[in-house]
Amino acid sequence: MFLQVEEEEWKMWRSVSNDISDGLRDVMGNTPIGQVSQDIVYRQIQLMKSLPLEAADRVREIQSRAIEAVINGERPEQLYSMIMESGDVAAGRAKMIARTEIGRATGALTQARALAVGSEGYFWRIEGYGTRDSHRWMKDKFVRWDNPPTLDSLTGHAGCLPNCKCWPDVQIPGPRF
Repeated sequence: MFLQVEEEEWKMWRSVSNDISDGLRDVMGNTPIGQVSQDIVYRQIQLMKSLPLEAADRVREIQSRAIEAVINGERPEQLYSMIMESGDVAAGRAKMIARTEIGRATGALTQARALAVGSEGYFWRIEGYGTRDSHRWMKDKFVRWDNPPTLDSLTGHAGCLPNCKCWPDVQIPGPRF
């Protein structure tokens, strides 16, 4: 009986997960939100001026895969495996890249959706004691989408910087009467 219940729960979870994935795929492919989030990711690549052209192409491929991973509800581990297949990256670096790129893809989607509903920014939230001092300093500060902070010589929003576990607590404007 327990196995049957577990199997039914798994099927239900998988069905809901597929519906969410289909909805995100539709948003990313058929709405302005998808175009804005892809533009945000592309601009992030352009800011990496120190990358050689072939590395920039590889980053673009990884970020495209990261967007697909977010749509499919995948964890950084799946992206990590893809990065490791290239054979040119140490395991620790591949994990950091996977976490960072999933964070950037998620952040770009969050930002695009927030902008679509008129959000001007978010409150920077942090995770626990392992947070870097520069990120801890940002805790609970309001950040405008059009003015990301520069922390440790890197500019980006919460969750979009290397190894950043912070997140944006998006502020949605209330109804106007």
